[in-house]
Formats: sequence, C-alpha cells, structure tokens
Amino acid sequence: MSCWQVDLYRRPLRTPSGLDLWELVICNPEDDFYYTTFCPEPLVSSTWLVTEFKGCGQPLPERIQVFRPQSLGLVELACQELQIPLEATRRTPALKHYLRRRAQEYPSLKTYTGEAYDPLAIEQPPPLPLPEDIWGESWQFAAIPPPDLEQLMQYPLRILAFDMAMLPEALGLTSETLIPGIVLYGGRKSLKLARWLQEQVPYRLEFVPGQPCGVVLHSGLRDRWVFLTFENAEMAKAGELFRDRLRSSQGLHFLLIQPTPSDVTYTALWLLQPLE
Repeated sequence: MSCWQVDLYRRPLRTPSGLDLWELVICNPEDDFYYTTFCPEPLVSSTWLVTEFKGCGQPLPERIQVFRPQSLGLVELACQELQIPLEATRRTPALKHYLRRRAQEYPSLKTYTGEAYDPLAIEQPPPLPLPEDIWGESWQFAAIPPPDLEQLMQYPLRILAFDMAMLPEALGLTSETLIPGIVLYGGRKSLKLARWLQEQVPYRLEFVPGQPCGVVLHSGLRDRWVFLTFENAEMAKAGELFRDRLRSSQGLHFLLIQPTPSDVTYTALWLLQPLE
C-alpha cells in the first residue's frame, strides 16, 4: 500500500513583508521521495493543500500519515476531498529524519523569539487521569527475554499491536536481554480496558519517580494519562529497574493485559517504544 508521511507547519522563517511561512513536506516511508514547498500563513488552506498534493509529481497515495496535531485539521480536510484515508501516528521515522536534516538548511536555527528551534517539537497538555470505569484489579512490573515474548505473541490474543521494526530480532537484542513491561490484571474489565487502550494508540510507558511515584502512558499524537500512582518502596525500586532495563532493550517494552495472575489466557499485548 503506497503511503505518504506529511507535515504542514509554521517554520522559523518569514517573507520579506514579515508574514510567517508554513512549509509542506511530503515523503514516503522508503525514503526515496521528498517534496517541499512554502506558503505564507494567510494563504494556507485545504484547497491549497489539495493543489500541492495533485501537483507534487507523484501519484496520489493510498494512505497519508501525520504526526503533528497542528497539521491534522487541514490535512484531514484535503484527504476527505481526495478520498484518501488519513492515519494520525507518531511513528513517522522517514519524515522526522528529513525534518531534522531540513532544519539545517534554514538561515538560522534560532526563531525570531531567540529560542532554539526544534522541528519535531509538540506541546503536550498535562496528563489526565484514567477513566474510573475501566480500571482493573491489580498490576505489576515485569520483564521477559525475547524467546518468551515471541511465545507470548503466539497466544490467541484479542488485541496484538506492534511494529515489525520493534521486534527484538529487528533491534538486534540478544536472547538474554530482559525486556521490561507492565502487566495489568483486569478481571472482568480486561476486554473493556483493552479496547479503551486500543482506541488511545499507546506508544510509551514512562516511570516517574517522586512522592508518589507514577507511570505515565503516552498515546495518540500528544495525549498523556496518569496510568498508575504508588508510594510503596519496593514498587519504586521495581520502577527504577524498569527504567534501567529500557536502556538495554533500546527502549523496547510491553504492556500486557491478563484477567488474573492465575489465568492461562491473555487479553491484549502491545509492544511499545519511545519515538523521539
């Protein structure tokens, strides 16, 4: 399936008359097609975007991916007019690699406010609490080696979500590497919890030490959720170990939902990895 990764956002550049410039960047995941063009902010619209999509010199794709929330609205309108499915995802490595290179071509890496320019910066709102009606019965930090993870992925899971590039063998992890994760025991709410998580599109679990300690779930394009909070000293040590193991696993970790600790069935499994 042909795919474009698209970014449309304001750059640290202005026209001679002082208008902010927006840049459209289109690339494909194979890293062999790029198209860029600038537009003064007042002229940026979905109509302009449709014209650029049609005139970029490539056949229209079967799918478009966007990682920046601020780009989503206009790109969505253009996709609707062109009848192209749109996927909002933070996992756009080819586009992000190009944007980092592209930033080096700008006259200055300082914005007009004097602050350092980060081409991938996304403002994130404060973490929200999880909906009370989906929470399960208990949870624990865990770690498993790649062979056990591969075996786990063979179970008849209701939900299994991962990217091929995140598999242990793709990352070159040894069979002895312990991959950290969190197991949630959802009881009768296991499937409801799994379906809610599936809708959020999770990509990272972050241990946050403090009083109390916590785990933050990163999902969607910029959403964050207060996944867990606790003050138990032993759990805090387990959280630190979870964070330490992430360095050995190249950030690979997992989220597993199981009805109870004694169950021989599993409800859902996500492989997760920080994106930047």
